[in-house]
Amino acid sequence: MGISGGVDSAVSAWLLKKAGYEVVGVHLYCWPPKSEVEKDGVSREEWIKKNGCRADEDRTSALKTALEIRIPFKELDFSEEYNDRVIKYFYDEYEAGRTPNPDVLCNSEIKFGLFLDWAIQNGFDYIATGHYAKLHVGSKLTKAVLDLRPSSTSADPLRAAFAGASAPNYISLHIPKDKHKDQTYFLWKLTQKELAHVLFPLGGLVKNEVREIAKEAGLSVADKKDSQGICFVGNVEVREFLARRLKVKPGKVLDLEGHEIGTHDGVWFYTVGERGGWTLDPRTQGIKNSRTQDGETPIYYVISKNAKRNELVVGEAVVAGWDQFEVGEINKISKTKWILGDLLVRIRHGGELILGSGMETKHGLLVTLDEEVRGIAPGQSAVFYAHDGECLGGGVIE
Repeated sequence: MGISGGVDSAVSAWLLKKAGYEVVGVHLYCWPPKSEVEKDGVSREEWIKKNGCRADEDRTSALKTALEIRIPFKELDFSEEYNDRVIKYFYDEYEAGRTPNPDVLCNSEIKFGLFLDWAIQNGFDYIATGHYAKLHVGSKLTKAVLDLRPSSTSADPLRAAFAGASAPNYISLHIPKDKHKDQTYFLWKLTQKELAHVLFPLGGLVKNEVREIAKEAGLSVADKKDSQGICFVGNVEVREFLARRLKVKPGKVLDLEGHEIGTHDGVWFYTVGERGGWTLDPRTQGIKNSRTQDGETPIYYVISKNAKRNELVVGEAVVAGWDQFEVGEINKISKTKWILGDLLVRIRHGGELILGSGMETKHGLLVTLDEEVRGIAPGQSAVFYAHDGECLGGGVIE
Protein backbone atom coordinates (compact mmCIF):
# COMPACT_ATOMS: atom_id res chain seq x y z
CA MET A 1 0.00 0.00 0.00
CA GLY A 2 1.47 3.32 -1.10
CA ILE A 3 1.13 5.49 2.03
CA SER A 4 1.67 9.17 1.28
CA GLY A 5 0.96 10.59 4.72
CA GLY A 6 -2.56 11.77 3.88
CA VAL A 7 -6.02 10.56 4.85
CA ASP A 8 -6.87 8.86 1.54
CA SER A 9 -3.97 6.40 1.56
CA ALA A 10 -4.37 5.84 5.31
CA VAL A 11 -8.03 4.82 4.96
CA SER A 12 -7.17 2.69 1.93
CA ALA A 13 -4.63 0.76 4.00
CA TRP A 14 -7.10 0.33 6.85
CA LEU A 15 -9.83 -0.93 4.50
CA LEU A 16 -7.47 -3.40 2.85
CA LYS A 17 -6.43 -4.84 6.19
CA LYS A 18 -10.07 -5.10 7.32
CA ALA A 19 -10.91 -6.89 4.05
CA GLY A 20 -8.37 -9.60 4.86
CA TYR A 21 -5.33 -8.59 2.88
CA GLU A 22 -1.79 -8.86 4.21
CA VAL A 23 -0.73 -5.22 3.90
CA VAL A 24 2.67 -3.56 3.93
CA GLY A 25 2.76 0.24 3.99
CA VAL A 26 5.27 1.70 1.54
CA HIS A 27 6.22 5.36 1.48
CA LEU A 28 7.72 6.64 -1.78
CA TYR A 29 10.42 9.25 -1.28
CA CYS A 30 10.75 11.24 -4.50
CA TRP A 31 11.81 14.82 -3.71
CA PRO A 32 14.32 16.31 -3.29
CA PRO A 33 17.06 14.02 -4.68
CA LYS A 34 20.56 14.27 -3.27
CA SER A 35 21.88 15.59 -6.59
CA GLU A 36 19.44 18.54 -6.50
CA VAL A 37 20.40 19.52 -2.95
CA GLU A 38 24.11 19.35 -3.75
CA LYS A 39 23.69 21.82 -6.62
CA ASP A 40 22.66 24.52 -4.14
CA GLY A 41 25.56 23.79 -1.81
CA VAL A 42 23.40 23.76 1.34
CA SER A 43 22.33 21.12 3.82
CA ARG A 44 19.25 19.06 3.10
CA GLU A 45 17.44 20.69 6.04
CA GLU A 46 18.22 24.18 4.70
CA TRP A 47 17.14 23.19 1.18
CA ILE A 48 13.79 21.83 2.38
CA LYS A 49 13.12 24.92 4.51
CA LYS A 50 14.02 27.25 1.65
CA ASN A 51 11.95 25.45 -0.98
CA GLY A 52 8.85 24.57 1.03
CA CYS A 53 9.24 20.81 0.54
CA ARG A 54 7.07 18.59 2.75
CA ALA A 55 9.03 15.32 2.34
CA ASP A 56 10.00 14.86 6.01
CA GLU A 57 6.56 15.84 7.28
CA ASP A 58 4.89 13.37 4.91
CA ARG A 59 7.22 10.54 5.87
CA THR A 60 6.57 11.12 9.57
CA SER A 61 2.82 11.12 8.96
CA ALA A 62 3.03 7.96 6.83
CA LEU A 63 5.04 6.12 9.48
CA LYS A 64 2.57 7.16 12.18
CA THR A 65 -0.29 5.87 10.03
CA ALA A 66 1.41 2.48 9.62
CA LEU A 67 1.93 2.24 13.38
CA GLU A 68 -1.73 3.13 14.06
CA ILE A 69 -2.98 0.49 11.60
CA ARG A 70 -0.33 -1.98 12.81
CA ILE A 71 1.17 -2.84 9.46
CA PRO A 72 4.86 -3.08 8.47
CA PHE A 73 6.41 0.09 7.03
CA LYS A 74 9.02 0.53 4.33
CA GLU A 75 10.42 3.52 2.45
CA LEU A 76 11.57 3.39 -1.19
CA ASP A 77 13.84 6.11 -2.54
CA PHE A 78 12.96 6.93 -6.15
CA SER A 79 14.14 10.53 -5.96
CA GLU A 80 16.83 10.39 -8.65
CA GLU A 81 14.53 8.49 -11.03
CA TYR A 82 11.73 10.97 -10.34
CA ASN A 83 14.08 13.86 -11.11
CA ASP A 84 15.29 12.22 -14.34
CA ARG A 85 11.95 10.97 -15.63
CA VAL A 86 9.36 13.46 -14.35
CA ILE A 87 10.97 16.75 -13.33
CA LYS A 88 13.31 16.92 -16.34
CA TYR A 89 10.33 16.29 -18.64
CA PHE A 90 8.40 19.01 -16.78
CA TYR A 91 11.09 21.63 -17.41
CA ASP A 92 11.88 20.51 -20.96
CA GLU A 93 8.24 20.70 -22.00
CA TYR A 94 7.68 24.17 -20.55
CA GLU A 95 10.91 25.44 -22.11
CA ALA A 96 9.68 24.14 -25.48
CA GLY A 97 6.48 26.16 -25.08
CA ARG A 98 4.22 23.25 -24.11
CA THR A 99 2.15 22.65 -20.93
CA PRO A 100 2.89 19.20 -19.49
CA ASN A 101 1.04 17.32 -16.77
CA PRO A 102 3.69 15.90 -14.40
CA ASP A 103 1.12 13.99 -12.32
CA VAL A 104 0.25 11.78 -15.30
CA LEU A 105 3.90 10.91 -15.85
CA CYS A 106 4.50 10.45 -12.13
CA ASN A 107 1.76 7.81 -12.05
CA SER A 108 2.96 5.89 -15.10
CA GLU A 109 6.70 6.11 -14.34
CA ILE A 110 6.85 6.01 -10.54
CA LYS A 111 3.71 4.76 -8.76
CA PHE A 112 2.54 2.25 -11.38
CA GLY A 113 6.02 1.82 -12.85
CA LEU A 114 8.93 1.53 -10.43
CA PHE A 115 6.75 0.90 -7.36
CA LEU A 116 4.71 -1.79 -9.08
CA ASP A 117 7.86 -3.44 -10.49
CA TRP A 118 9.38 -3.51 -7.01
CA ALA A 119 6.21 -5.03 -5.54
CA ILE A 120 5.97 -7.82 -8.13
CA GLN A 121 9.67 -8.61 -7.80
CA ASN A 122 9.22 -8.93 -4.04
CA GLY A 123 6.30 -11.35 -4.22
CA PHE A 124 3.31 -9.06 -3.70
CA ASP A 125 0.07 -9.63 -5.62
CA TYR A 126 -1.00 -5.98 -5.85
CA ILE A 127 -0.09 -2.42 -5.14
CA ALA A 128 -2.81 -0.12 -3.86
CA THR A 129 -3.11 3.65 -3.83
CA GLY A 130 -5.53 6.22 -2.45
CA HIS A 131 -6.64 7.38 -5.90
CA TYR A 132 -10.34 8.07 -6.38
CA ALA A 133 -10.97 5.63 -9.22
CA LYS A 134 -13.00 2.47 -9.67
CA LEU A 135 -12.19 -0.87 -11.30
CA HIS A 136 -14.67 -3.15 -13.05
CA VAL A 137 -13.76 -6.71 -13.92
CA GLY A 138 -15.24 -8.80 -16.74
CA SER A 139 -15.94 -8.61 -20.45
CA LYS A 140 -19.43 -7.12 -20.04
CA LEU A 141 -18.70 -4.85 -17.08
CA THR A 142 -21.45 -6.58 -15.13
CA LYS A 143 -19.23 -8.27 -12.57
CA ALA A 144 -18.46 -7.18 -9.02
CA VAL A 145 -16.94 -3.78 -8.48
CA LEU A 146 -14.12 -3.62 -6.00
CA ASP A 147 -15.74 -1.92 -3.01
CA LEU A 148 -13.64 -2.48 0.09
CA ARG A 149 -15.88 -1.55 2.96
CA PRO A 150 -15.31 -3.14 6.37
CA SER A 151 -18.33 -5.40 5.78
CA SER A 152 -16.66 -7.02 2.75
CA THR A 153 -16.73 -10.79 3.12
CA SER A 154 -14.24 -11.72 0.42
CA ALA A 155 -10.57 -11.80 1.38
CA ASP A 156 -9.69 -10.97 -2.22
CA PRO A 157 -12.64 -9.34 -4.02
CA LEU A 158 -10.69 -8.66 -7.21
CA ARG A 159 -9.52 -12.24 -7.63
CA ALA A 160 -13.01 -13.50 -6.79
CA ALA A 161 -14.41 -11.26 -9.52
CA PHE A 162 -11.91 -12.67 -11.99
CA ALA A 163 -12.93 -16.21 -11.12
CA GLY A 164 -16.59 -15.46 -11.80
CA ALA A 165 -16.13 -13.31 -14.90
CA SER A 166 -16.86 -14.59 -18.36
CA ALA A 167 -13.92 -14.75 -20.79
CA PRO A 168 -12.25 -12.79 -22.16
CA ASN A 169 -11.55 -11.01 -18.91
CA TYR A 170 -10.33 -7.46 -18.81
CA ILE A 171 -10.25 -4.73 -16.23
CA SER A 172 -11.83 -1.38 -16.97
CA LEU A 173 -11.17 1.92 -15.24
CA HIS A 174 -14.22 3.97 -14.22
CA ILE A 175 -15.14 7.31 -12.71
CA PRO A 176 -15.56 6.73 -8.93
CA LYS A 177 -18.53 7.43 -6.72
CA ASP A 178 -17.01 10.78 -5.74
CA LYS A 179 -17.10 12.57 -9.09
CA HIS A 180 -15.66 15.74 -7.56
CA LYS A 181 -12.50 13.88 -6.48
CA ASP A 182 -12.30 11.76 -9.66
CA GLN A 183 -8.62 11.09 -10.47
CA THR A 184 -9.00 8.90 -13.54
CA TYR A 185 -7.71 11.83 -15.63
CA PHE A 186 -4.24 11.16 -14.20
CA LEU A 187 -4.42 7.40 -14.90
CA TRP A 188 -4.95 7.30 -18.68
CA LYS A 189 -1.50 5.80 -19.33
CA LEU A 190 -2.28 2.60 -17.42
CA THR A 191 -2.70 -0.65 -19.34
CA GLN A 192 -4.20 -4.05 -18.61
CA LYS A 193 -0.74 -5.18 -17.45
CA GLU A 194 -0.73 -2.65 -14.60
CA LEU A 195 -4.43 -2.81 -13.77
CA ALA A 196 -4.19 -6.56 -13.17
CA HIS A 197 -2.04 -5.77 -10.12
CA VAL A 198 -3.69 -2.60 -8.81
CA LEU A 199 -6.33 -1.91 -6.15
CA PHE A 200 -8.24 1.35 -5.65
CA PRO A 201 -10.04 0.92 -2.30
CA LEU A 202 -11.73 4.35 -2.41
CA GLY A 203 -13.65 3.84 -5.66
CA GLY A 204 -16.97 3.35 -3.90
CA LEU A 205 -16.59 6.15 -1.33
CA VAL A 206 -16.90 9.93 -1.24
CA LYS A 207 -14.44 12.13 0.63
CA ASN A 208 -16.71 12.75 3.62
CA GLU A 209 -17.12 9.00 4.07
CA VAL A 210 -13.36 8.55 3.92
CA ARG A 211 -12.84 11.12 6.68
CA GLU A 212 -15.59 9.49 8.79
CA ILE A 213 -13.93 6.08 8.43
CA ALA A 214 -10.60 7.64 9.46
CA LYS A 215 -12.19 9.15 12.59
CA GLU A 216 -13.92 5.87 13.51
CA ALA A 217 -10.61 4.03 13.07
CA GLY A 218 -8.80 6.56 15.23
CA LEU A 219 -6.39 7.64 12.51
CA SER A 220 -4.50 10.85 13.29
CA VAL A 221 -4.75 12.08 9.67
CA ALA A 222 -8.58 12.15 9.73
CA ASP A 223 -8.73 15.94 9.49
CA LYS A 224 -5.47 16.52 7.60
CA LYS A 225 -5.90 18.87 4.65
CA ASP A 226 -5.41 17.52 1.12
CA SER A 227 -2.07 18.33 -0.44
CA GLN A 228 -1.88 20.69 -3.41
CA GLY A 229 0.78 21.47 -5.98
CA ILE A 230 3.10 19.25 -8.01
CA CYS A 231 3.10 15.50 -7.30
CA PHE A 232 5.62 14.70 -4.49
CA VAL A 233 7.13 18.21 -4.61
CA GLY A 234 4.72 20.00 -2.30
CA ASN A 235 2.59 23.10 -2.05
CA VAL A 236 4.55 25.20 -4.52
CA GLU A 237 3.18 27.27 -7.39
CA VAL A 238 4.11 26.03 -10.86
CA ARG A 239 5.57 29.40 -11.83
CA GLU A 240 7.73 29.47 -8.69
CA PHE A 241 8.97 25.93 -9.38
CA LEU A 242 9.74 26.77 -13.00
CA ALA A 243 11.76 29.81 -11.94
CA ARG A 244 14.28 27.56 -10.20
CA ARG A 245 15.68 26.48 -13.57
CA LEU A 246 14.01 28.66 -16.22
CA LYS A 247 14.95 32.28 -15.72
CA VAL A 248 13.14 35.48 -16.66
CA LYS A 249 13.64 36.29 -20.34
CA PRO A 250 11.59 39.32 -21.48
CA GLY A 251 9.77 38.92 -24.77
CA LYS A 252 7.06 40.48 -26.90
CA VAL A 253 3.30 40.19 -26.43
CA LEU A 254 1.54 40.37 -29.80
CA ASP A 255 -2.11 40.70 -30.72
CA LEU A 256 -3.69 38.60 -33.47
CA GLU A 257 -2.78 41.24 -36.06
CA GLY A 258 0.88 41.01 -35.12
CA HIS A 259 1.04 44.35 -33.27
CA GLU A 260 3.38 44.46 -30.30
CA ILE A 261 1.19 45.43 -27.35
CA GLY A 262 3.34 44.58 -24.34
CA THR A 263 6.06 42.46 -22.75
CA HIS A 264 6.23 39.21 -20.78
CA ASP A 265 8.77 37.36 -18.61
CA GLY A 266 9.38 34.30 -20.83
CA VAL A 267 6.96 32.01 -22.69
CA TRP A 268 7.56 29.12 -20.26
CA PHE A 269 5.75 31.03 -17.50
CA TYR A 270 2.45 31.07 -19.43
CA THR A 271 0.03 28.50 -20.79
CA VAL A 272 -2.50 28.65 -23.60
CA GLY A 273 -5.82 29.97 -22.30
CA GLU A 274 -4.24 31.78 -19.36
CA ARG A 275 -5.43 35.29 -18.56
CA GLY A 276 -2.97 38.07 -17.79
CA GLY A 277 0.40 37.96 -16.10
CA TRP A 278 2.14 40.22 -18.63
CA THR A 279 2.55 43.99 -19.01
CA LEU A 280 0.47 45.78 -21.64
CA ASP A 281 1.29 49.17 -23.17
CA PRO A 282 -2.04 51.00 -23.65
CA ARG A 283 -0.39 53.44 -26.06
CA THR A 284 0.12 50.81 -28.78
CA GLN A 285 -2.00 50.82 -31.91
CA GLY A 286 -3.24 47.30 -31.29
CA ILE A 287 -4.83 48.18 -27.96
CA LYS A 288 -6.18 51.50 -29.25
CA ASN A 289 -7.97 49.64 -32.06
CA SER A 290 -9.66 47.19 -29.71
CA ARG A 291 -10.67 49.34 -26.75
CA THR A 292 -14.22 48.82 -25.49
CA GLN A 293 -16.88 51.51 -25.88
CA ASP A 294 -16.08 52.97 -22.47
CA GLY A 295 -12.38 53.17 -23.36
CA GLU A 296 -11.28 50.19 -21.25
CA THR A 297 -8.48 47.87 -22.39
CA PRO A 298 -10.01 44.45 -23.27
CA ILE A 299 -9.21 41.28 -21.32
CA TYR A 300 -6.69 39.13 -23.16
CA TYR A 301 -5.91 35.41 -23.03
CA VAL A 302 -2.94 33.48 -24.39
CA ILE A 303 -3.84 32.19 -27.84
CA SER A 304 -0.47 30.69 -28.78
CA LYS A 305 3.21 30.68 -27.87
CA ASN A 306 6.35 30.78 -30.02
CA ALA A 307 9.14 29.36 -27.87
CA LYS A 308 11.91 29.95 -30.43
CA ARG A 309 11.07 33.65 -30.75
CA ASN A 310 9.93 33.96 -27.11
CA GLU A 311 6.64 35.55 -28.17
CA LEU A 312 3.11 35.34 -26.79
CA VAL A 313 0.08 35.87 -29.01
CA VAL A 314 -2.97 37.04 -27.05
CA GLY A 315 -6.60 37.72 -27.90
CA GLU A 316 -10.01 38.31 -26.36
CA ALA A 317 -12.21 35.51 -25.01
CA VAL A 318 -14.26 35.29 -28.19
CA VAL A 319 -11.21 34.01 -30.11
CA ALA A 320 -9.58 32.03 -27.28
CA GLY A 321 -11.64 28.86 -27.72
CA TRP A 322 -11.23 25.84 -30.01
CA ASP A 323 -13.44 22.92 -30.89
CA GLN A 324 -10.84 20.77 -32.66
CA PHE A 325 -7.36 19.53 -31.76
CA GLU A 326 -4.97 16.67 -32.49
CA VAL A 327 -3.83 14.12 -29.92
CA GLY A 328 -0.73 11.91 -30.04
CA GLU A 329 0.87 9.25 -27.80
CA ILE A 330 -2.50 7.48 -27.64
CA ASN A 331 -3.01 4.80 -24.99
CA LYS A 332 -6.12 2.63 -25.15
CA ILE A 333 -6.94 1.23 -21.70
CA SER A 334 -9.87 -0.67 -23.19
CA LYS A 335 -9.35 -1.91 -26.72
CA THR A 336 -12.80 -3.54 -26.68
CA LYS A 337 -14.74 -0.32 -26.17
CA TRP A 338 -12.85 2.34 -28.14
CA ILE A 339 -15.74 4.47 -29.40
CA LEU A 340 -14.57 7.21 -31.76
CA GLY A 341 -17.95 8.46 -32.89
CA ASP A 342 -19.40 9.30 -29.49
CA LEU A 343 -16.86 10.33 -26.86
CA LEU A 344 -16.79 12.33 -23.68
CA VAL A 345 -13.56 14.31 -23.52
CA ARG A 346 -11.79 15.92 -20.56
CA ILE A 347 -8.83 18.24 -21.18
CA ARG A 348 -7.89 19.09 -17.58
CA HIS A 349 -8.24 17.52 -14.14
CA GLY A 350 -11.59 18.49 -12.68
CA GLY A 351 -12.74 19.82 -16.04
CA GLU A 352 -16.17 19.02 -17.38
CA LEU A 353 -16.80 16.08 -19.69
CA ILE A 354 -17.46 17.50 -23.15
CA LEU A 355 -19.24 15.66 -25.95
CA GLY A 356 -17.10 15.03 -29.00
CA SER A 357 -15.93 12.55 -31.60
CA GLY A 358 -12.58 11.28 -32.81
CA MET A 359 -11.08 10.37 -36.15
CA GLU A 360 -7.90 8.32 -36.27
CA THR A 361 -5.09 9.93 -38.26
CA LYS A 362 -1.54 9.02 -39.20
CA HIS A 363 -0.23 10.74 -36.08
CA GLY A 364 -2.96 9.84 -33.56
CA LEU A 365 -6.46 11.18 -33.16
CA LEU A 366 -8.24 14.27 -34.47
CA VAL A 367 -10.83 15.27 -31.85
CA THR A 368 -13.84 17.46 -32.63
CA LEU A 369 -15.85 18.85 -29.70
CA ASP A 370 -19.52 19.81 -29.73
CA GLU A 371 -18.60 23.17 -28.19
CA GLU A 372 -15.61 25.48 -28.05
CA VAL A 373 -13.32 25.26 -25.02
CA ARG A 374 -10.73 27.78 -23.90
CA GLY A 375 -7.25 26.67 -22.92
CA ILE A 376 -6.60 23.61 -25.08
CA ALA A 377 -2.82 23.64 -24.68
CA PRO A 378 -0.21 21.48 -26.42
CA GLY A 379 1.39 19.13 -23.90
CA GLN A 380 -1.72 18.71 -21.78
CA SER A 381 -3.55 15.39 -21.55
CA ALA A 382 -6.83 14.72 -23.31
CA VAL A 383 -8.70 11.82 -21.69
CA PHE A 384 -11.62 9.95 -23.25
CA TYR A 385 -14.66 8.42 -21.56
CA ALA A 386 -17.71 6.37 -22.51
CA HIS A 387 -21.16 7.49 -21.37
CA ASP A 388 -21.23 4.84 -18.63
CA GLY A 389 -18.20 6.45 -16.97
CA GLU A 390 -15.51 4.12 -18.29
CA CYS A 391 -12.16 5.80 -18.89
CA LEU A 392 -11.19 4.53 -22.35
CA GLY A 393 -7.68 6.02 -22.48
CA GLY A 394 -6.09 9.25 -23.57
CA GLY A 395 -3.20 11.01 -25.18
CA VAL A 396 -1.15 14.20 -25.30
CA ILE A 397 -2.51 17.27 -27.10
CA GLU A 398 -0.22 18.12 -30.00
